[in-house]
Amino acid sequence: MKKILFVLLGLITLSASAQNNFKVPAYEKFKLKNGLTVYLMEQHEVPLINVSAVFDAGSINDGDRYGLAGITADALLFGTEKYTKPQIEEMTDFVGASINTYAGKDAAGITSSFAVKDQEKLLDIIQQVLMHPVFDQTEFDKHKQRTVQDLVRQKESPRAVINNYLNAFMFKDFPYATPGDGIPSTIEKLTAADAKAFYESNYTSGRGAISIVGDFKAADMRKKVTALFGTWKTAPYRMVKRVAPNLDFNKSRVLLVDKADARETTFVIGGKGIDYNSADYVPVLVINTILGGRFTSWLNDALRVNSGLTYGARSSFARYKFAGTFAISTFTKNSTTVPAIDMALQVLDSLHRTGINEEILLSAKAYVKGSFPPAYESAGALARLLTDMHVYNFDENFINTFQAKVDGLTTAQAKEIIATYFPKDKLQFVLIGKAEEIREQVKKYGEMTEKQIKADGF
Repeated sequence: MKKILFVLLGLITLSASAQNNFKVPAYEKFKLKNGLTVYLMEQHEVPLINVSAVFDAGSINDGDRYGLAGITADALLFGTEKYTKPQIEEMTDFVGASINTYAGKDAAGITSSFAVKDQEKLLDIIQQVLMHPVFDQTEFDKHKQRTVQDLVRQKESPRAVINNYLNAFMFKDFPYATPGDGIPSTIEKLTAADAKAFYESNYTSGRGAISIVGDFKAADMRKKVTALFGTWKTAPYRMVKRVAPNLDFNKSRVLLVDKADARETTFVIGGKGIDYNSADYVPVLVINTILGGRFTSWLNDALRVNSGLTYGARSSFARYKFAGTFAISTFTKNSTTVPAIDMALQVLDSLHRTGINEEILLSAKAYVKGSFPPAYESAGALARLLTDMHVYNFDENFINTFQAKVDGLTTAQAKEIIATYFPKDKLQFVLIGKAEEIREQVKKYGEMTEKQIKADGF
């Protein structure tokens, strides 16, 4: 029995040691003559290959045509010079593969996963989708109508749209203020020609990258990638100079979005956050774990467990390339709107007043370190990590030093991080609820603006 316990203890120690020494696996990086950056990483544990490709084609480039980046990304799968939309779907489904496109605020791209034995077929489809989309008018129009209907329905769920209101409220004239999914009035005006023009301007090899992670030999894959994408000729990439938005507000403000049939209030308490490359991201993550980043957080304990004011409360930092936001978010009955907001503010205030002790800090560190390696244990996650490195201009040191930075955080440093990055005044409040029941009560939180949720836009 003692021998068994000894072996188990040894295995646990080895597992913990492996987690604490997690590093980005070796990879190869090179550029094709057309400027496309390529990452190759061999992972031979399972016979799968994962692909991630990114371009400077996020919604930050939408201008006043909200939703253009998103619908362009969708339209890449509406057919190519070689394959129709049904053919792409049938070919991928038949072999159990996946191929998806997306558009975020800073970038857009494609992800795919498939078996090694199907790589020739899937790499051919990926090449067609990236290099030869035809933006089929019929498919585009059908998708556009579905998108408009989805956007209208979305307004029935405050939790689905509140972050759009928050971004518009906080970022003002900076492009992060615009809703990535669009709004009905802008989507209705978009044409397949608009999507094609956006694609031609923004899906450029000079600002693009593709990562391939999986069961292959790097030398062989390098030849395949060069043959597939080396002759791709795109428009020259445009260097757009952007000045980071100023999110240092001079007063507290309240945006009340009236949903006349609401039985509960969904709210966000927001403030300035951090951008994607902040040097202090790791300590911020640890502190936020305590405040509202896990089920046993202070916010969830106070608003859910101890008071029953909500089914859940959390805090988070949304990080983008040029800026970011901090937000406390939850929902509660109309009648308990003010008590819930006040309690959330009290918890935030206690973070500043009492800080955190060594025991609480150690618990948060253990939680963050325990959840860190699993976030990058799959080939798909590693493929996306490599293209994120391209978009946000960081390298593997972010991952390789992550756990050492967690371990190195002291209570004294934590106090400085709280004071610097967790806003305690001049907060921005966004509430979606029945205005006639809460309007007078929430005026105390700041200068108030009111909107109707049924109105087009945010």
